Amino acid sequence: MVATETTPGITPGITPGVPPGITPGVPPGIKPGIKPGITHDLTLDIEGMTCASCATRIERKLNKLEGVTATVSYATEQARVTYPESVGTDELLATVAAAGYSATLEPVADRHLGELDALRRRAVVSAVLLVPVLALAMVPALQFDGWQWASLVLAAPVALWGGWPFHRAAWANLRHAATTMDTLVSIGVLAAFGWSVVVLLVGDGTRHVYFEVAAAVTTFLLAGRYLERRAKRRAGEALRMLLELGAREAVVVREGREVSVPVGQVVVGEEFVVRPGERIATDGVVVSGTSAVDASMLTGEAVPVEVGPGDEVVGATLNAGGRIVVRATRVGADTQLAQMARLVDAAQNGKADVQRLADRVSSVFVPTVVILAAGTLGFWLGAGGGPDKAITAAVAVLIVACPCALGLATPTALMVGTGRGAQLGILVRGPEVLEDTRRVDTVVLDKTGTLTTGRMTLVDVIAAEGWSAAEVHRLAAAVEAASEHPVGRAVAAPYEGRLPEVSEFAAEAGAGVRGLVEGHRVEVARASTGLPPDLQRAVQVAEAAAHTTAQVTVDGELVGVLVVGDTVKPTSAEAVRDLLELGLWPVLLTGDNERTARAVAAEVGIEEVIAGVRPEGKAAAIQRLQHSGRVVAMVGDGVNDAPALATADLGIAIGTGADVAVEAADLTVVGGDPRSAAVAVRLSRSTLRTIKANLAWAFGYNVAALPLAAAGLLDPMIAGGAMALSSVAVVTNSLRLRRFS
Repeated sequence: MVATETTPGITPGITPGVPPGITPGVPPGIKPGIKPGITHDLTLDIEGMTCASCATRIERKLNKLEGVTATVSYATEQARVTYPESVGTDELLATVAAAGYSATLEPVADRHLGELDALRRRAVVSAVLLVPVLALAMVPALQFDGWQWASLVLAAPVALWGGWPFHRAAWANLRHAATTMDTLVSIGVLAAFGWSVVVLLVGDGTRHVYFEVAAAVTTFLLAGRYLERRAKRRAGEALRMLLELGAREAVVVREGREVSVPVGQVVVGEEFVVRPGERIATDGVVVSGTSAVDASMLTGEAVPVEVGPGDEVVGATLNAGGRIVVRATRVGADTQLAQMARLVDAAQNGKADVQRLADRVSSVFVPTVVILAAGTLGFWLGAGGGPDKAITAAVAVLIVACPCALGLATPTALMVGTGRGAQLGILVRGPEVLEDTRRVDTVVLDKTGTLTTGRMTLVDVIAAEGWSAAEVHRLAAAVEAASEHPVGRAVAAPYEGRLPEVSEFAAEAGAGVRGLVEGHRVEVARASTGLPPDLQRAVQVAEAAAHTTAQVTVDGELVGVLVVGDTVKPTSAEAVRDLLELGLWPVLLTGDNERTARAVAAEVGIEEVIAGVRPEGKAAAIQRLQHSGRVVAMVGDGVNDAPALATADLGIAIGTGADVAVEAADLTVVGGDPRSAAVAVRLSRSTLRTIKANLAWAFGYNVAALPLAAAGLLDPMIAGGAMALSSVAVVTNSLRLRRFS
């Protein structure tokens, strides 16, 4: 449970693009008319839900409490609740109980495994008893004298004990004047079973009994619910895998000794040792040692990243190289792994507009079906079809109409899609983001840190005649190693300290550095005019590419030119091509000058450039694009990108950047690879397509099946099997997203 302070108003300068359902001037999660103050966020584990109607009813009850905003998911069996100080947790739990369900503040360990075992036992026993009941009903040669009584004895445990979960839930809902899918199943099974008993007791032995219908429908639905629950559990595996990634223990350095402690006891500022093959205990900064870190499970990037002193590392990633010592910077709930898990969980429990439509349909669907079944019964009785025909048709209507598939269509796709995204290092803030990706037609890309590395790097060394590039670099690096200038650090970085001593070092702002190296006076300064033709051409080419140049002299002799710049990431051009293939028009947005921006744009394949924009002007640039009729996504990583990310119709943060940028974004790419922005859009669109396909199947199934059942053309047994299979089909379709790559 997390307490958060909310304040009225919206971010200054960000006025357009207020999401549907959000009142301007009122923070998200606060109902209009409720005075904002301290609110709490809470996740409740709900027990007893059997269909989407249950989730809708609990959600409606919770939202009636003053100041409370709740979202209930049938797929995850959880309620995410935002509530004010005036409402306590006891009142929330009591509200859920008043709706006919139970809720707990802490997840119940292995509850789902216990439910699965119980369902499997009921399904297996029911299936064993069903076989002889079906054989007696369908094979005349097996029908001995009194076979109907044998069918009663065999079918009774199936219809009553096997169907007990449906009957119990239906009774609980009836006591609260509500109807759910279980209401339909219970009425249908009991009607078929009860009518058969009456016929057997008071009939003349010639009327047909429906024990096989009651037993078969119950068995099919139990099997369907078991498969559905098992598939739902598989759908949530990605989040469980994410949470299980973390290390269990850490070797901390205390009083000069290495001590093994549970990872929960590591505190910020403490140093811990990570040996080859071990997972890094928590987020931190490398203090000593060098290694290669495999972050594929968090970022989706297969290539290990080289790290050394000063580099940041993320908890749960794998140390694939040498021994390193790390100083903890974030622990517990503040780590990147924990933040990822929270984002994934929040996205899975949220609801897109398409799901809210399905919920509204589901809430009125069950009562409508009960009325339709009653009408079907009355019609066939009135039309002279006889009680057998009337009851068969009415039971078929009740059974075939269960809206399970409708309730599972969206949440299961969200669970699998967001879980797969987490495995690929892509975090979706909420389900409504999926719908935003469909509308976007323009992608604005920040330059520094997004398309480029964001740090100065030595690009080239051009040596004068009679000198080697390696020697020019070595002497220049020896002098620059003593400098704090970004250019100096870029020149010296490749040597990692393996340089000759420098004496008489001096640095002049804007002029360069000089010093005595191995008896030679070495000077590195800004490249001047009057260079030899070959070096002059190299300088012109470098500056045309927006790079910085410096000349190196040794004992007054010009020996070469250094080229330094913020280099374009190797995958940036491919990332732009991927965006174009998705039908998205790329735009480069940067605070750099026009020449630098154009050089980078030309290298990666972007035609439209907006350059020279101050940090506070980036959001305004996004607004201008929106006012021109474009639907804009923004990709950025820095603090100065946060307002633009929040202003854009879709904000995509490169997760290697600032926390404030990540907080402002709708999608977060954990790694620094810009190609992941296109992957994130593609995954979001795939998830949305899966949701729509699921809903189309669920709606289409009910629309097609109900008239057939009412017309007496659908046997109740077939109806039960079809209803169970429809739910399984929806979940199975969602599980295909696990193979997204």
